Amino acid sequence: MNSDIDEAALATVVERIRTGLEIATEIGRSFLGRNLSVDYKVGDDPVTEADRSINDTLREILPRDDEGWLSEETADDLIRLEKNSLWVVDPIDGTREFVSGIPEWAISIGYVKDGRAVAGGVSNPATGEVIIGSITSGVTYNGRPARMSAAQNLEGAVVLASRSEVKRGEWERFIQSGFIIRPIGSIAYKLALVAAGIADATWTLVDKYEWDIAAGVALIQSAGGVARGAQNTELQFNKQDPLLNGLLAYPASLKDEIETLLGLKC
Repeated sequence: MNSDIDEAALATVVERIRTGLEIATEIGRSFLGRNLSVDYKVGDDPVTEADRSINDTLREILPRDDEGWLSEETADDLIRLEKNSLWVVDPIDGTREFVSGIPEWAISIGYVKDGRAVAGGVSNPATGEVIIGSITSGVTYNGRPARMSAAQNLEGAVVLASRSEVKRGEWERFIQSGFIIRPIGSIAYKLALVAAGIADATWTLVDKYEWDIAAGVALIQSAGGVARGAQNTELQFNKQDPLLNGLLAYPASLKDEIETLLGLKC
């Protein structure tokens, strides 16, 4: 499946992700406990000096001349569409949680090759968790090899849900479904936890941007799991419009049950 991927080159990418996360994590931690100045973008999304500082640092150290760049905190330069390789970054995914002191925010670094998320790393500076992986090397959790859940059914499984979606009542229809619903802020963090086997599955039927999910999708696929669009569609990255139609992520053993639950079975 990965015969078209240069393993040595991807191993170098993983080390670049690791270095980027280490530096960004230290920056993120340096802002903890501060009285942060918060601005708001279109749609009432918060942004802080920490978001910008991490973004500027990663943009300086990660992309090379032949690689594109896409980040939530950088004006989109469509020259990226001419690149076969792309860095997709969310400096702080879960800024609301970051500002509120809830330890559910993360730094997300994804690497896309020919439209496919092939490597990624997610760091939660507040909890000290770092999940890194590639489709040729698998996934590590805090430096140790990790595997996805081996759950055979959803009964008793832990499913990570969007904290804001739960507050809006969008998960009420699943309350009697037999699994544990655990609200968490950052979608990148949720995907990383599922990839590492800390939780069993996650999904959202709400549109997400490439920078929200690229790293997490790479981790899910690197761990041998399933990552699809909310309509059970294949995920493609480095598109002109970076808005994607939701996300489903789970081990292959739960595929049929989750698709049936969400009404995606033919």
